[in-house]
Amino acid sequence: MSVLIVGASVAGMRTIQALRARGFEGEITALGEESHVPYDKPPLSKEMLAVTSGGDTVPLMTPEALSALDVDLRLGVRAASLDLARKTVVSDAGDEYRYDGALVIATGVTPRQLPGTDTLENVYTVRTADDVVGLRRELASGRRAVVIGAGFIGAEFAAAATAHGVEVTMVEAQQSPLALQLGADVGNALAGLHESAGVVVLTGVSVDKLVGTGRASAVRLVDGREIPADFVVVGIGARPATDWLASSGLPISDGIDCDESLRVIGTSDVYAAGDVARWRHSLYPESVRIEHWTNANEHADAVAAAIMGAPAPRVSLPYVWSDQYGKRIQIVGRPASGSLAMLSGEAHTGDLVACYIDADGALVGALVVDNPRLLMQFRKAVIAGEQYTQFERRVFAADPAQT
Repeated sequence: MSVLIVGASVAGMRTIQALRARGFEGEITALGEESHVPYDKPPLSKEMLAVTSGGDTVPLMTPEALSALDVDLRLGVRAASLDLARKTVVSDAGDEYRYDGALVIATGVTPRQLPGTDTLENVYTVRTADDVVGLRRELASGRRAVVIGAGFIGAEFAAAATAHGVEVTMVEAQQSPLALQLGADVGNALAGLHESAGVVVLTGVSVDKLVGTGRASAVRLVDGREIPADFVVVGIGARPATDWLASSGLPISDGIDCDESLRVIGTSDVYAAGDVARWRHSLYPESVRIEHWTNANEHADAVAAAIMGAPAPRVSLPYVWSDQYGKRIQIVGRPASGSLAMLSGEAHTGDLVACYIDADGALVGALVVDNPRLLMQFRKAVIAGEQYTQFERRVFAADPAQT
């Protein structure tokens, strides 16, 4: 029995580890689009851009651990199509890779690009190690950066750039950073974190075009303003990397549609893991797709268990973190599924707390800055469906310092 894994980042490589840990002794082949040995992705916009960093990738595992997995790792291979009947993945070079046991699709997401920027050499996303190499070069010589998009990728880059002494202007089409995900009030609090570090935050305005030939020299906004730029970082989200599956017949909506075991719906031996998977999360009534590092790790063991016919591991609450300006922002649950019930503190002072409730008053999500103890209390309360009023009495009334 052989397993073919398409995608050699976190979800793909952790699936291999989980399979071996569960006793799988068959052949495993993994296809990685990048030429780099598998590396961790969160450091791309964090440690690898730090002033003290040399820009080296953070390997997912040691060479010895990789060797022990006994995996046929093919790097620099881009999947181009899938033939379910023949159980074959074809690369863009025309090479064929077969499986007779299971196929695991872990291709992640593709960053959204601004139209017309393909020919501009100083416009970047922050998705690969090669992106970071180019950005570190720009940080060393550039004085002014424009960041388009105030999500976590753009925000983390802005924090790294200011540490390099670069002047940063952040442009966000929403009325505040992460307004759709966290609400305007919390978004404004996060904007304050950037502004306290000297970043200029422009919200509620879209980009018209990038000015320049060969290299962008400015960003023109729809209201006519032009912001000078030595380089530009685009962080306007991403979409599931499923284009290569267009002719496969797999069910694809916002990601690959999977059941609760991450088996692709309508198949018996195809699975999806990580950012590309849209699945039936046991804690929510609707299918979800979650672009979080922790989610990719948990998917790996769930897929391995399903392939091995073992009981499914316990599902965790969604969790994401972001490091900015020496502060750690942590989010549990799904704030966007509820409404803001409480907001206190400030992000730049490290005591921001926000929590969200559903229509019945039960906690559905929370955000904290630099307070891991409170985060754990929120996590337990959200899983239990605790009423916010009860949580407030139990936690905040007992320890007013938490708020």
